Amino acid sequence: MIAGRDMVVVNSCAVTAEAVKQTRAAIRRAARARPGAQIVVTGCAATIDTPAFAAMSEVTHIVPNAAKLDPASWGAAPAASPTPAASFTGHARAFVEVQNGCDHRCTFCIIPQGRGASRSIPAGAVVERVRELVAAGHREVVLTGVDLTSYGPDLPGAPSLGSLVERILTLVPELPRLRLSSLDSVEIDARLFDLIAHEPRVMPHLHLSLQAGNDLVLKRMKRRHARAEAVELVRRLHAIRPEIAIGADLIAGFPTEDEAMFADTLALIADARIVHAHIFPYSPRTGTPAARMPQVAPEIRRARAARLREAAADRRRAWLGTLLGTTQAVLVERPGTRGHAGNFADIHLTEAAEPGAIVRVRVTGASDTHLIGTQI
Repeated sequence: MIAGRDMVVVNSCAVTAEAVKQTRAAIRRAARARPGAQIVVTGCAATIDTPAFAAMSEVTHIVPNAAKLDPASWGAAPAASPTPAASFTGHARAFVEVQNGCDHRCTFCIIPQGRGASRSIPAGAVVERVRELVAAGHREVVLTGVDLTSYGPDLPGAPSLGSLVERILTLVPELPRLRLSSLDSVEIDARLFDLIAHEPRVMPHLHLSLQAGNDLVLKRMKRRHARAEAVELVRRLHAIRPEIAIGADLIAGFPTEDEAMFADTLALIADARIVHAHIFPYSPRTGTPAARMPQVAPEIRRARAARLREAAADRRRAWLGTLLGTTQAVLVERPGTRGHAGNFADIHLTEAAEPGAIVRVRVTGASDTHLIGTQI
């Protein structure tokens, strides 16, 4: 149990070596800024490599991921609920975690060691939480998870993510907008596909965990989809719902990747119509199989990531240009002069609107990164 009121909590990330480096730097900054304060570290990096963080002279205490939602870990009385709900007061959009952990073992990923096995929140609890958030004034809810599309097999009856989405839409009819966070394309079954393609309350924005565009690299990553399958999924969605916007995670410079393999990933930005790209140079993580594979030189990894970002920026710029003159439903965010459309295009408003409202906006301009619009 942690005692005392002067405390700094650092929630660590382990997704890349750079993230761990930044966590260590944040701990040292906190110690300098608050001499005498307890420095408590939690999160994935501290869970995966507890001895390394415990050895830091600045660290007072480590709380592993499994215990960080337990009030007793922080010296407080037990909570009424085993999973305290986050507050989104002041935010237009609210997030609901419906799944945590991961049962897959992608060769580059250290996260399962920090988050554990996949586990799902029962649908009834999810629906109740969504209902509470809507009653509190949130007009858009985002379902999140470490491996969101693996939702359900550990629950009675083995419900799917599609069945959960369907249940939320049916039982919370007052919810205007439901958005899904990152999805594994191979786990989008017919039920979920149909909801994404046809249900107007499910936002036309799909973020896919693609990682690469070359089949041999995907195999070495231990991903479960082939390039053609991902491209075909996007084609089918666009055929039914042309306004859908595709996002994706892509890794540059995975071990053994040569120039031809990289070219396949570069081409995937166009082939899968990716307009919201999250691009990372590969980061070796000790303890993962990929860290033991023949490595691509760091300068090549960085250069390839830069080329991917340039191609993604060109694709996004062209996509934003196609939205000129259209009318978009925009969720207004603070301070009231910007928000996001259903396709997650960033829109700057010419006049302020009420934060949290959903307004109709005519798109009158476009920059390289965002749209400009006037409320109708």
